[in-house]
Amino acid sequence: MVVFRIERRSGVPAYLQIVQQVQQALRMGALGEGDRLPTAAQVAADTKVNPNTTLKAYRELERSGLVEVRQGAGTFITRSLAAPQSDPESPLRAQLADWMREAMAMGLTEQEVGAVFDAVREQTYAAQPIRVTSS
Repeated sequence: MVVFRIERRSGVPAYLQIVQQVQQALRMGALGEGDRLPTAAQVAADTKVNPNTTLKAYRELERSGLVEVRQGAGTFITRSLAAPQSDPESPLRAQLADWMREAMAMGLTEQEVGAVFDAVREQTYAAQPIRVTSS
């Protein structure tokens, strides 16, 4: 089950935050094919957003082929975005967890760790050549 957190000051619309959180949960393997998303009413109660905001997010997820709405049953995940390295037993994930523990031991806050991670990720991926594929 995914727990949605809406950052009201982020400048990102709430519906898009929900979409991004579902996508992240799919990438990390926290949600998988066949899992049921909470109802719009549940999300609204938990996050204090309008149920229509959640429905808009769910429609966007449905358009992208990640979920399907089953009348009377709910909204279900139809495919995963998890990559092999997102598996909890992945060596790469274990190395990242070790790095996070080391950063915590050095006194870095969660926000500081996030900032370091984001900066290195952006620098690393920006240095990669753009791959163009033809169909």
